[in-house]
This record gives sequence, C-alpha cells and structure tokens, in this order.
Amino acid sequence: MQNKNVLISGASIGGPALAHWLIRYGFNVTVVEKAPALRLGGQAVDFKGQTHLTVLDRMGILDDVRKHQTDRVDQEIVDADGRRLTVIPGEFTGGDLEITRGDLSRILYDHTAPNCEYVFGDSITSLTETPGGVHVTFERSAPRTFDLVVGADGIHSNVRRLAFGPESDYVRFLGHYYALVAVEGGFGEVARMYNEPGRMAAVGGSKAPAFFVFASEQLDYDRYDLRQQKDILARAYAGMGWRTPAIMEAVRCSEDVYLDSISQVTIDRYSKGRVVLLGDSAYGNTLGGFGSGLAVVGAYVLAGELSAAGGDHHVAYARYEEQLRRYAKVAKNGNAGPFLAPGTRARIGMRNWIFKYPFLLGLMMKAADKLATDIELRTY
Repeated sequence: MQNKNVLISGASIGGPALAHWLIRYGFNVTVVEKAPALRLGGQAVDFKGQTHLTVLDRMGILDDVRKHQTDRVDQEIVDADGRRLTVIPGEFTGGDLEITRGDLSRILYDHTAPNCEYVFGDSITSLTETPGGVHVTFERSAPRTFDLVVGADGIHSNVRRLAFGPESDYVRFLGHYYALVAVEGGFGEVARMYNEPGRMAAVGGSKAPAFFVFASEQLDYDRYDLRQQKDILARAYAGMGWRTPAIMEAVRCSEDVYLDSISQVTIDRYSKGRVVLLGDSAYGNTLGGFGSGLAVVGAYVLAGELSAAGGDHHVAYARYEEQLRRYAKVAKNGNAGPFLAPGTRARIGMRNWIFKYPFLLGLMMKAADKLATDIELRTY
C-alpha cells in the first residue's frame, strides 16, 4: 500500500466518515478541525433511501444512528394569526432517518478517535505539493508532510481555496440566506413555520430551535462575527408578522447563531494532484436535504477506491470522481431557497397546496428517493 498517511480537513460528517473507512483499510489518518471541539447540537440532518442506509450499515453505525434519531415531527404552516394552513409531514423533512448533526458527529468521532489523530482548534495555512507528498503548514501546529490531503471542510473550504483558488471562482450564490439560531422563550412546543414573500421563520421541531430563510442580495459580512449576523437577521425580519418580533428578540439574546448563504459549488474536477475534495466542498450546499447523504456515500467511495488502487491516488481519485459526479447532480440542480421562502404570496399558496394532496407529496418523496439511490455501490 502506498500513500498511507492522509490528512483530512474537517471533523463534521464527511471527514470522520472518510477516516472511518481509511482506518479500516490500513491508512494512517489525521483530522484537523478549526473549531476547538466537536460541534454538538445543531440542526437535524437526514438520510434518504436504501443507498444511504446501506452505507451506514456497512460502517457499523446504523444502529447507533437509529438510537439517536429524532421523532421527525410534523410541521404546521400557519398564517399571521397562528391558524394552521397545512402540515408538512415529518417523513418529508426527515427522510428515512433523521438525527441532529451533533449526535451524528459524536457517533462518528467515537468510532474513529481510538485509531485516528484529531487536532482541534487548528487550521491549514499552506499546501505545497512535492514529488513525495504534500508539505502542510498550520496556524498552530508544526509543519508536517502527508501523502494525501482531503478537504472535507464545507462549502467555504479552506483546502479548496489553498489548492484550487479563491472561493469566488467556485461558489455561486443562489439568492437566499439561511440561519439556525438557538433561542429560548417557549417556542418549541409545536413545530410551526410562517411565510411572507421572500421570508420564512420557523420554530420548534427537530431541525433547529429557530430556522430562517430569506431572499437577499449577496451580503458582505464576517461569518464569525455574532453581532453582524444578528444585525443582518434583524434587518431581514423587520416588520414581519406572526410571532416574529418575539422570536427576533430571542435571537438578539442568543449566543448561538449560524448564518450562511444558500450557494452552489461548481468545480470541474474534485482533485488536484494529491489533494481531493469531499462533501460540500465539492458538491454542496443548496440546503436540499441531501448533503449528509452525499458526504457519507462520497466518503465510502473515495476510501474504497483508494484501497482498491493500493493507495494510487491518480487511479483512485479518477474512479471516485467518475462515480460521484453524476450522483452529486442532486446538489447541482437543487435550491431550497425559493421553496422555503417563495417570493410572492401566490407562490407561497402554491407551495402550501402541495402538502394538501398526498398524491403530489408522494411524487415528490418518490423523486427524492430516486435521486438518493442513483448510484451502484461497489463492494470494496
């Protein structure tokens, strides 16, 4: 086996999932994560269709995920007076299996940490490819050389920026932002969602304590500045009806706010030399409910191909891309922004209308299942 020493950037889902498989195949793995510790809590993520469940089963974590799954609660869509207009079934938003991102991260970490080096609170600052590997420098740790480097660090991938070029070359803004906020104030007894043209506010349920989606021009702000994120939300939701003023007051008091754009990664190749991209860094994030499934399937394929090729990254990366390029088209074609925050009252009504007719809802769920299973899993 060649190229046995692998550095993975990102300890959310795709990175630890890849570490799991690489360890099984005899690789030495280091995972570096910018956050000081595992990011627990957070919104719920879901898995759809037999392909996703098969990969979780082959990983040996399916039972653990099921033990921590959410209740996939139904969500009421309400008017400004709080009257129920229609209901989004939990199986529509929660897929076949739903779990909070934090619980999934913990499961993956617990399965890999005994045989994997995790470095938290650090980040890669440079990547220099040499004939024998990749020389890597870090913000805090001493420089090291690895055989291969994997960017599993999200849509704002640091590895992609260092190896491929600036984010603006590969990430396309799709006209909406979303926010996940931990709020207090008794909003979570029932999952409810309210729309006005171009804006959606939701509280309760398993996805997040408070969840927002709104149409906007592209914004220039610091993603790590809590005050800036709160100010953006305050401006976006000023004057909105229903319980929004009280919700925004709770947002003002929160210390846990995540605001980001709904954007799409467009890149003509997933690898460059010894560096390869996995998950949202390569094929996300349109908030369409497929990101976690794509990450775990991508990790399964990438690790399997590296093992099958005896560590030959030239062969393995090409085979990985050949399989994932078509499968990941669901992220390329999707955009949840206009669905969650329709731009007109007429479009809001049309969206709500879908959930009143089980036949239409069934067609949508069948289409989602087809997209989630549109790959033939090899046995490595």
